Amino acid sequence: MRITVFLGGVSSERDVSLASGIRITEALRQCGHAVVAVDPATGPLERSDEAALLERTVVKTAPPSQSELRRMAREALPRLVSSIPAPAETDVAFLALHGGYGEDGTIQALLDLVGIPYTGSGVLGSALAMDKDLSKRLFRDAGVTTPDWSLLREDDGRGSTSQAEVAERAMSEFGLPLVVKPSKQGSTVGLSVVKDPASMPAAISHAFEFDDEVIVERFIAGRELTVGILGTVPLPVGEIIPMHEIYDYECKYTPGMVVEEFPARIDGETALRAQELASRGFEALKLRGCARLDFRMSDDGELFCLEANTLPGMTQTSLVPQGAAAAGISFPALCDQIVQLALARGGTT
Repeated sequence: MRITVFLGGVSSERDVSLASGIRITEALRQCGHAVVAVDPATGPLERSDEAALLERTVVKTAPPSQSELRRMAREALPRLVSSIPAPAETDVAFLALHGGYGEDGTIQALLDLVGIPYTGSGVLGSALAMDKDLSKRLFRDAGVTTPDWSLLREDDGRGSTSQAEVAERAMSEFGLPLVVKPSKQGSTVGLSVVKDPASMPAAISHAFEFDDEVIVERFIAGRELTVGILGTVPLPVGEIIPMHEIYDYECKYTPGMVVEEFPARIDGETALRAQELASRGFEALKLRGCARLDFRMSDDGELFCLEANTLPGMTQTSLVPQGAAAAGISFPALCDQIVQLALARGGTT
């Protein structure tokens, strides 16, 4: 089968995407597929480029600011459009992109227009999951508990006083600590845990560097759990035990910075409840293919869904491959199953 793997791109998670995409490329070749790796920001990769990527881990560069991302996106959009192959040139597109243009429904819409099946969710599901404010509203409507939150907008015309008032109200209603994060980012880019009121303005300013909307969310103390969904089947629940207070960018992509247990050391009833809530959240956001939903379990055992990832990382330290391995699915087999899911539905919403 002819497969085009899209990786890299122009988001703040570019390095993660490169690490995921090159591993997927190699795995699909092991399954006997003819694979071309394409970076929408630069074009098709040469074999020498692929070899260089395979030799490195995720590069921890400082994520670009929102203004820099916008500039990069403007420049990259023509390249993104031109990187879409003709239907006669590929049988399916495997999306290993993260963040803007890759995970927000943009490339999905382009692929729909030309009729190329692709992995992951469609345009609507991708956009819903990328927007944490909207996804949390849909979680609650579906009976999936999520931490209380408030939304700050950069361009609502009311100025910084309004943002300060919303933040003050959140501290009063939710208490401290609070999580402050961009509404439409991943990999904890721009995220801070605020433990005292004096730190709130800097945390908000930092989050606004990466998005025009910011979530101020109740911090849930407890254990971090994650559930991958493959098709309609939940994978074994995993537990994440980071060396830092939260499962941040460094812990996610630096070997030795986190302990990940698959299956998680939780009782069977809790595991089934986490899988059921993950499936319910998956359906509420109209997700497809393979996705991952992350949870916090409070000390009293209540599960809170934090977010959904429509194109979860597939690096050497990523969670979905570990969940699949716990279910007896090798990494090449996992990638091949994701391709088959895309072909079965034709890649549309």
